[in-house]
Amino acid sequence: MEELIDIINSFQKLDNETEEAIRKFFIVEKFEKNEFIIEEDKICRKVYFIKSGAVRRFCFENDEEVTKWIYTDNQFVTSMSSFFEQKPSFEIFQTCEETIVYSLSYSDEQLLLEYPLFLKFHLKQLRYYLSKINEFHHLFRVMTAERKYLFLLESFPQIIQKTKLKHIASLIGVSQETLSRIRAGII
Repeated sequence: MEELIDIINSFQKLDNETEEAIRKFFIVEKFEKNEFIIEEDKICRKVYFIKSGAVRRFCFENDEEVTKWIYTDNQFVTSMSSFFEQKPSFEIFQTCEETIVYSLSYSDEQLLLEYPLFLKFHLKQLRYYLSKINEFHHLFRVMTAERKYLFLLESFPQIIQKTKLKHIASLIGVSQETLSRIRAGII
């Protein structure tokens, strides 16, 4: 639980009461490799913080799986529109390896939001992640496939270490063969 508390404190310093509430409401869960934690057409009822492991976010486009992102240690994971609006998810989240998370249910999140310091953390975190997502999509869209791979290698090495090549290829928008050629040219 210390990893989670440290991340929250990096956004918003907590008092003892808020920290105790977080420890009370976040639950440890373990998922096996390839287990679905959020399913398409089902309401996402939890937000997860990855203690260890990896989770792939994907959806189907023209009957083909398209990887949108891979989350690794010390990252929050949820289907934002499904969780925040409590409507069915258009995305699927699946573990890439055995994964241990701290989960927070929607109803418990509502209780935690009554704590002013958790609410401040929540707002700061959302603003930060929305800014980073916006920046990432802008930069990633204009990068070449090789530059995308190098960006992942430099900025998110855990993705490269923990994920199947076919999922990395899908994330950067190339075939596995093209990714193999990119990797061979770099090494």
